[in-house]
Amino acid sequence: MKKAILAGGCFWCTEAVFQRVKGIANVRSGFCGGHIKNPPYREVVQGRTGHAEAIEITYDPEQITFKQLLQVFMATHDPTTLNRQGYDVGTHYRSAILFLDEEQEQIARSYVKELEEIGTFTDPIVTEIAPATVFYPAEEIHDNYYNNNREQGYCQIIIDPKIKKLMTGFKELVK
Repeated sequence: MKKAILAGGCFWCTEAVFQRVKGIANVRSGFCGGHIKNPPYREVVQGRTGHAEAIEITYDPEQITFKQLLQVFMATHDPTTLNRQGYDVGTHYRSAILFLDEEQEQIARSYVKELEEIGTFTDPIVTEIAPATVFYPAEEIHDNYYNNNREQGYCQIIIDPKIKKLMTGFKELVK
């Protein structure tokens, strides 16, 4: 098993998407890239810690590649908006690929370059590609948020369309 850390805005969204991808054993919501230890959610969302809302993915590389994870990631959030995803605004909602080794860095940089060269997005990609720092799991209330709260407006308006993109654009990767 391998790990990947991705930040694509609200971690409830990215967790919900990647929970549905084959080859993924676990998805944890949390924080990465900041300057204090064990940051509480309240401090992160107030922009006091420098962390991004992120997910840590444990995956089987024999079932899904790191590049395939990035393909899903880039298609299910907006990598062209700086420090925001839809209505969620702030540096903690930034788009980031937080690599764990040289191979992940190389794959990430190559894939972003590929997307830019073929003009996948109208606007430039602003996704940060940086070495991962310590990943701090979020409080338990954030675990499995979408699955436990599908009736909430945020889940229906913001997360449901991301899952639909996964289901239609990546059928071969859905569990």
